[in-house]
Amino acid sequence: MKQITKFLLNKIPRPLLIKMSIWARPVIYQFFKGDQFYDPIDGRSYRKFLPYGYGKQRENALSPGTLSLERHRQMWLYLQNETDFFRKNYKVLHIAPEQEFLKRFRRMRNLNYISADLFSPIVDVKADILDLPFADESFDIIFCNHVLEHIEDDAKAISELYRVMKPKGWGIFQVPMKNSLEVTYEDFSIKDPKERQKHFGQYDHVRWYGMDYFDRLKKVGFEVNPNFYSQKFTDEEVKKYGLNKNEILPIVSKK
Repeated sequence: MKQITKFLLNKIPRPLLIKMSIWARPVIYQFFKGDQFYDPIDGRSYRKFLPYGYGKQRENALSPGTLSLERHRQMWLYLQNETDFFRKNYKVLHIAPEQEFLKRFRRMRNLNYISADLFSPIVDVKADILDLPFADESFDIIFCNHVLEHIEDDAKAISELYRVMKPKGWGIFQVPMKNSLEVTYEDFSIKDPKERQKHFGQYDHVRWYGMDYFDRLKKVGFEVNPNFYSQKFTDEEVKKYGLNKNEILPIVSKK
């Protein structure tokens, strides 16, 4: 059963898993409820998290309730503990929104929340990140997570995010990174999905970001905080929340 579960989680895209799980969540929770793990997004405790990952899988990575991963829970905890995001009035742009966040953020009365994507049918605005249909300095906060690795001209995309952010605004721009890689590895001549999977970790990625990712953000004007937020927690808390101590939370701001 464990091997079957791993196979399905590895083969079915997580957005589809989320859609499939909506009707089954009450049953899922009853099956997985316990006291070993805690998902801060839904506020529920579980006896285990699920393995997840393309190729080699990470144990206790996927929350059964929200289908959130380590990076989602880290971001939620940061917003909850270190910001006034859940209290203060903000205008927010969310590019390619994670489904575990979308409905929750839409319900928050303190937010003027706009979701945008070029292809998703569930967002508020159909938008190309290379040419965003918003005025300069429109948003207090911008989230753009695991998007830039799909875009060949990421410099243009980053400059668009900078353009539409208000002065004194901030954002979180997560990307797949290899902390051991000093220089980003990209090769746009690689088009075959299998080759992209081999070189970049996923069939539709065009690069592996290295630590020079932050230089790319700074180049367009952002101030950058490469925050290892999960390291603020004890080992027991890291295990309980299902976090990854080596994962960076890239926080940007604009003067």
